[in-house]
Amino acid sequence: MAAYTTDQRQLFTGSTFAVLKPATTQQVADVVWLAAHHGIGIVPQGGNTSYCGGATPDASGRQIVVSLERMDRIREIDPVSMSISVDGGAILKNVQDAAAAAGLLLPLSLGAEGSCRIGGNIGTNAGGLSVVRYGMTRDLLLGIEAVLADGTVVSDMRKLRKNNTGYDVKQCFVGSEGTLGIVTGAVLRLAPLPTRRATAWLKLANGAPLAELLALVRRESADLLTTFEFVAARSIALATEAMTDPPSLPTSPAGAILVEIASSSRHIDLDELMEAVLVEAIESGWIDDALLAQSGSQRTAMWRLRETIPEGEKRRNGSVKHDISVPLSCIQRFLDLAGSQVRSYDADLELSVYGHVGDGNLHYNVLVPRDVDRLEFTKRIESSLSLQLYDTAAALGGTFSAEHGVGRFKKHLLERYGDVGRIAAMRRIKTAFDPADIMNAGAVVRPLGEKSGR
Repeated sequence: MAAYTTDQRQLFTGSTFAVLKPATTQQVADVVWLAAHHGIGIVPQGGNTSYCGGATPDASGRQIVVSLERMDRIREIDPVSMSISVDGGAILKNVQDAAAAAGLLLPLSLGAEGSCRIGGNIGTNAGGLSVVRYGMTRDLLLGIEAVLADGTVVSDMRKLRKNNTGYDVKQCFVGSEGTLGIVTGAVLRLAPLPTRRATAWLKLANGAPLAELLALVRRESADLLTTFEFVAARSIALATEAMTDPPSLPTSPAGAILVEIASSSRHIDLDELMEAVLVEAIESGWIDDALLAQSGSQRTAMWRLRETIPEGEKRRNGSVKHDISVPLSCIQRFLDLAGSQVRSYDADLELSVYGHVGDGNLHYNVLVPRDVDRLEFTKRIESSLSLQLYDTAAALGGTFSAEHGVGRFKKHLLERYGDVGRIAAMRRIKTAFDPADIMNAGAVVRPLGEKSGR
């Protein structure tokens, strides 16, 4: 059972006396009813890819893990309604492939898509690489099937875009990380499958205003922008060191931008459109050089470098991750302030900064020095420097968790930075859905009546 009791980053190992693997919604309901009847805690688990310990049992040994890995069916694809209905345990990549086979696109795309599962994506409101155009998981969710803490099945697997019939109950499960129930099914919104793409790697000029560059690309590309990824020079170096055949791409101390526009139309010349955008960006003095992918292999090489950054960090002894989100207008201000904070804390620390700047999300990671214990270093940084960085993000109207969720590891941050009224509402919702606190107890939020510190 070891694979089910250790979090994805191997920062914490919990304990359980059983891992259950139901194959149907009714089996999930039966398990939950029995657990509630006997007062046994439940930790729902999809792909166990949470960065925040949200799918890991605590150390008490009194919680069971309910894995949805056997509930992996594609239930229905409706090309006319442009929707797909799936089990909660369906692997994201399999759902993407099923949609593509029908000539459609599931826009949700992220690094763990080969192992993460739809129920977990809903539970963490997963973001990823295409949020700038298509939105978060919340924006793709049309219908849901879930089992509540007493075994009741909520079945609302409708494909409707409009349904104003009272509370939108499905949205309660988005971002809940298994604390309100277990998602066993979902209906997701699809989009036309892009058949043409233009992908470019931009060498940033020193002092380039990222937000203004993003606005230019978005405006001049007729809002066909699907990706706008910032990659710092150190992150590029880490990825390059981890690759056997790294591509030769223009870069500078200011870093680079990976930008992509896409369309399903046969009547738009995307390369011509991208070239016009790049010329304007160069004339504005915001980029010094750019490489427009001339083939599928060139595009793949650009993306491979971007997606290898986490592996590069791992080979370098890992990193302390900060999943920062700030308003687009404040991105440069955050980078300037956070850089000063890191240098003041320890001038020898190295950073790996990259992320989905198109939606205001930065992965602001502090590299673990080669000769120190990773876990001890992580604890030290998270109890000191991390709080300074989060303070800065909060002061700019941002947050400590853009897309990774709260889980067990960041619950104290929610209580530190969250609005008092919002947290009170969350606690009331938790207590209403799960009065006995059996669903993923210890994660996200405390129920009413429980004191801080658990």
